[in-house]
Amino acid sequence: MKIKGSQIIVESLIKEKVEYLFGYPGGVVIPIFHELYHAPLKFILSRHEQGAIHAADGYARASGKPGVVIATSGPGATNLITGIATAHMDSVPLVVFTGQVSTALIGNDAFQEVDITGITRPISKHNYLVQDIKDLARIIKEAFYIATTGRPGPVVIDVPVDISNSVHKFEYPEEVQLRGYKPTYDGHPIQISKACKLIESSKRPVIYAGGGVIISGAHEELRELVKRTGIPITTTLLGMGAFPETDPLSLEMLGMHGTYFANYAIHHSDLIIAIGARFDDRVTGKVSEFAPNAKIIHIDIDPASVSKNIQVDVPIVGDCKRILREMLKEVKAPDIAEWVDEVKKIKADHPLQYEDKENEIKPQYVIEQIYKETEGKAIITTEVGQHQMWAAQFYKYTEPRTFISSGGLGTMGFGLPAAIGVQLARPDRRVFDIAGDGSIQMNIQELIVAAQHRLPVIVAILNNGFLGMVRQWQQLFWEKRYSHTCINFAPDFVKLADAYGCYGMRITEKADVVPAIRKALEITDRPIILDFHVSREENVYPMVPAGKTIKDTIMRELA
Repeated sequence: MKIKGSQIIVESLIKEKVEYLFGYPGGVVIPIFHELYHAPLKFILSRHEQGAIHAADGYARASGKPGVVIATSGPGATNLITGIATAHMDSVPLVVFTGQVSTALIGNDAFQEVDITGITRPISKHNYLVQDIKDLARIIKEAFYIATTGRPGPVVIDVPVDISNSVHKFEYPEEVQLRGYKPTYDGHPIQISKACKLIESSKRPVIYAGGGVIISGAHEELRELVKRTGIPITTTLLGMGAFPETDPLSLEMLGMHGTYFANYAIHHSDLIIAIGARFDDRVTGKVSEFAPNAKIIHIDIDPASVSKNIQVDVPIVGDCKRILREMLKEVKAPDIAEWVDEVKKIKADHPLQYEDKENEIKPQYVIEQIYKETEGKAIITTEVGQHQMWAAQFYKYTEPRTFISSGGLGTMGFGLPAAIGVQLARPDRRVFDIAGDGSIQMNIQELIVAAQHRLPVIVAILNNGFLGMVRQWQQLFWEKRYSHTCINFAPDFVKLADAYGCYGMRITEKADVVPAIRKALEITDRPIILDFHVSREENVYPMVPAGKTIKDTIMRELA
């Protein structure tokens, strides 16, 4: 029996066991939405395509399943670009359907035509322009396979409207065979043995774990490796939760705004065991002086990431989970008691801290109270800026997939729509979007989506009246010239909450911080905005300036 291309798309999604779709309709995707009308799929209508793709991204990060997005041609497709790039940088599996003008019109500058495959080629794992109805089911199967295997990422499928309206027999492939795409999952045994011997003979080792540990589900193996060897461990921004930050061996996050003790340990180590991390510039600082005395073991599923930024001594290409399982069969604990004591002393001497004041709400204090009131069990999403770093520093993460943030691209406007996707994926958990008064306004229209679906997402705005992180750089490095970073005119977020059918509270007194958080946690039938008016010119410390080293760390306000 022959069915339309639009039906093939829906039937393929059902075959892939897709639960939620995120998107926005438009002219050339009407045939697809016509079939979605009675389909057993839950469609979440965003109020902007960027909101849709960030929501799908949040859903994917929280659930481990691919996020699925549908948008129309032209501006509908281009509105997805930032979200595709965000997912690509952070290795998030998405399958993105875009509508396209009829194949006969492609290249003629037709109404709402844009070359979305050309635009997304550098920012997607793969993309397709469907040119024949007989290829549609196969392409969809391949897209889900590519998005979720190897190093995950977004795959774009551009569907011309005549393909959606054409008919063909529906046969969904059982398997995928792609020439040139054969991800390596099992690490080379000789390289694994070399790594284990290096670990055994090391005197000052550090484990450096990234988001790849969480993606591969290798957190249990990682925890066993730390327990077995006693090696201190630090994580990247996206690796937080892979290892409990409450554990004495945790050094928490490293990098530009990481803990001093994590950066100290890396700098003075003789062996770095990098697992599912890519040596990002925010971690390495000045490359020529990064960990000058350390040998490096690098475990990663993406061979292109190995020795890309930092030359490594023992590369092991493959899946973190499988490789760690093999390492655990032969690794022996090194003799590092002196090193562990040294690191613990540095940790005790240089804790994360801030100047708490009696009658002033410090943003760090707000994060600490959210942590205490949720007992560390919330899932945190963030926008991007100072609040993102405070959320990373002052909420302690003990489980994977509980910190959801834009890492590589640093996308403002990510947190609120991502929180919607997270809450749909994890209805059993409370979800907080830690936001700034600048970032939250970029996709604030998505509040109505959370209200429509009665999602109790809590948006905690750390309102300082600035684009805070840029202002901090202007203060420290640009002669305190606050050029266009002061938000002189901002909305009344409480009235805005009411307009969107949410619950809003403005908090201007320190004594009201905890009661407001408790009140928000009592509400379970709608979104909540907590507008915390915090210290205006509070900065994020420690800070290793861009391109510098740990020796240049700024620990507190300069005189």
